[in-house]
Parts: sequence; structure tokens; C-alpha cells
Amino acid sequence: MSSVVCPVCFHHCRLEEGKAGLCRARKNAGGRVVSLNYGRVTSAALDPIEKKPLARFYPGSMILSVGSFGCNLNCPFCQNYEIAGAGEDFPSESVTPRRLAELAEGLKTRGNIGLAYTYNEPLVGWEFVRDCAIEIRARGMKNVLVTNGTAEPEIQRELLPLIDAYNIDLKGFTEEWYKKLGGDLETVKRFIAAAAGAAHVELTTLIVPGENDGEDEMRELSSWVASVDRKIPLHVTRFFPRRLMTGKPPTPKETLFRLAEIAREKLETVIVGNV
Repeated sequence: MSSVVCPVCFHHCRLEEGKAGLCRARKNAGGRVVSLNYGRVTSAALDPIEKKPLARFYPGSMILSVGSFGCNLNCPFCQNYEIAGAGEDFPSESVTPRRLAELAEGLKTRGNIGLAYTYNEPLVGWEFVRDCAIEIRARGMKNVLVTNGTAEPEIQRELLPLIDAYNIDLKGFTEEWYKKLGGDLETVKRFIAAAAGAAHVELTTLIVPGENDGEDEMRELSSWVASVDRKIPLHVTRFFPRRLMTGKPPTPKETLFRLAEIAREKLETVIVGNV
């Protein structure tokens, strides 16, 4: 069997027969790239919408949040690495899009407005997101995508008509930092710009001491976001020691507040989180 190239993200993994890509959620099966995590849920919770975090999208409501396994980045501070770094052997429950939508609908009495795709990177299994989103829309409910924004434009276009709100990680504003995370800044910028033209968008930047906490970097980041839409809310959040960065101290609170003030020079809504 010949190898195939996965089209989902900028990595464009070349997969030999039976082999999974960097995300661990897609593999070559008989010359086709298939999703390994379709319908496999590893985490589920009914969360406040503010926990996604979304501050300006149906505040005070709840949303059924689900995740699977796999991610196409390798962030050394990931708080969900147990599932983001997992592969097809990770324990999960199988559920169809229709059944998940029925569960979401049944939770309306508890304030649920729809379904949020989160916890791992949802777009490495974008087909399941698409199929669930169709079922959710048919029930008059909302779809929320929490993502690192590294899917290719063709994948994003499949979902743009179906997603009502995004929280997108903008992990910093230098290619150097993104390369440390296994990512690509320009891909994320392109994703944000397209999403902002189609749905409600909020951004989250985790401030890691000594990595992406420079004032000039925040000026560049907030200026670029404002060039897309200065009404986009930016969540500036605090780093805590996790995974491979357990030796690094938490972000000083004063750093967060200083960077937030800089961002407010360009953006209407800047929220300091996890303090």
C-alpha cells in the first residue's frame, strides 16, 4: 500500500499503511485517511458557558461539553494532556451524533443551550464535529468550538456554516513560540480571521513567564486582533505549572494585569482569567 498525506492540518503528515499521524487521531487505512476518534467520547460535562471561556455569548447559560482524544500540537504546559496526548487505546465511550444531540436536548431544563467541542483538539476529528453540529442545529441549539485554530481552510469551510461561537487559542504572537509548541502562527491567524467573519469569536492567550509575556508582543497581538475586529474579546489567562513545565512558577498576577491594560489600548473587551 502507498502512503497518503493527511489534509486536515498544516503538518500534512505522510502516513504509511496502518500508521497514525502526529495527532494520534487519524491514520492510513487502505489508502484513505480515516478518523480514529469518531464517536469516541473521553470526557463530558455540563459546564457554565463562561468556562469555555466565552464571556459575551449567552452569559449565564450552560453547555454540554464533550471531548475525545488527540491533538496536533505538543504544548509543554497542556492541562488536558492525558487525553490530548492519547491515541486509540485510550478508554472512551462510543456515542452517535444523534444520541449526543438527544442528550444535549434533554439538558435544556438545566439551562443547556447546545454542545461544545473541547478538552482535546476537536478538529483532528472534525467529521464528528460536523455530524454532531448538524444534529444540534436541527434541534435549534448552539454549537461551540474550542480549538487551537490549526485546521486547514478546506476543513474550516466545512464547519463555518454550523458553528455559532468559537474560543480560539492564540498562544502568542511569535513564530518562535509557536514552533516550540509544534504550531504555526500564520495558520492560526488565518483561521481566526475566517471564523470572525462567520460567527461569534473570543480568543484566549495563556501567558507563560519568560516565553510570551513581553509587552511588545502583546502590543503586536492586540493590534492584529483589532485589525480583524476590535470587538473580539481577548482572555488573558494565568499559567500554572503543568506537564513538562512543573519547574516554572505561575504567572505573576501583576504581569497579567499589565498585559491586559496594554491589550485594552486596542481592544474593547479584555478579560483577565485564572487569578
